[in-house]
Amino acid sequence: MTEPLKVGFIGLGIMGTPMAGHLLAAGHQLFVYTLAKMPAAIAESRATQCTSARGVAERADIIFVMVPDTPDVERALFAENGVAAGLSKGKVVVDMSSISPIATKEFAKRIGERGCDYLDAPVSGGEVGAKNATLSIMVGGEPAVFERVRPLFELMGKNINLVGGNGDGQTAKVANQIIVALTIEAVGEALLFAARAGADPAKVRQALMGGFASSKILEVHGERMVKRTFDPGFRIELHQKDLNLALSSARALGLSLPNTATAQELFNACVAHGGKGWDHSAMVRALEKLANFEIGQSAS
Repeated sequence: MTEPLKVGFIGLGIMGTPMAGHLLAAGHQLFVYTLAKMPAAIAESRATQCTSARGVAERADIIFVMVPDTPDVERALFAENGVAAGLSKGKVVVDMSSISPIATKEFAKRIGERGCDYLDAPVSGGEVGAKNATLSIMVGGEPAVFERVRPLFELMGKNINLVGGNGDGQTAKVANQIIVALTIEAVGEALLFAARAGADPAKVRQALMGGFASSKILEVHGERMVKRTFDPGFRIELHQKDLNLALSSARALGLSLPNTATAQELFNACVAHGGKGWDHSAMVRALEKLANFEIGQSAS
């Protein structure tokens, strides 16, 4: 970085707060706004607190948005005192939320009509990745705009890819969440099968880690299943939201995603048992209910 940039950040939750903190630590001038209480880490920093998203957009040249869902992004951008109301020509809006690819294309068009650029840049890696600046960032937008923002992305993540045009970053994130959900389900079935058959699921997991079935999900979430550590992590209710995006987009495309639908139903079953705040690895609990058997329980 040759000189500090004027950067805005809207949405300071468990992900947004450390991400904004990395931008501050690099010496950038940061303008922030959040609906919830301002986190102490930001409130006690040199960041400038604004009273609206519009105020952030008026002061910053590159504005990041990190909020939960599609309607939240729409409000942040286009409400009466939203980002769009404070934009001037040449600024860049970067949405790092995980939202609808279809809505993203419309948002990008509306921001473009104001003479500004738009990137969709959802992330994978969860709270740990946000804190450690190791997020995977999937970007949709124009290459020149991506290169302009890349130095800021590099402060927040490690695996940073321009996937294509606007909406393609969100499409990549939805695809990521499909793979993660289905792999959690597969790992859950495998370890439940092993445990019910009388094998030690921890030792089975260790053996599988050295073969073709190895995966990050088996490594991290397989261990969670064996040790029964289901504190998030990434909450089931958030993964439900992402699979809703997958299934609604698939319907719009005339596409069937049968196993994605099954994974969503297993998450729904967990929520019915009070588990919306469980880590998404706790999908295995729905499988255990169906089997009337828990991993770690004696098979005798």
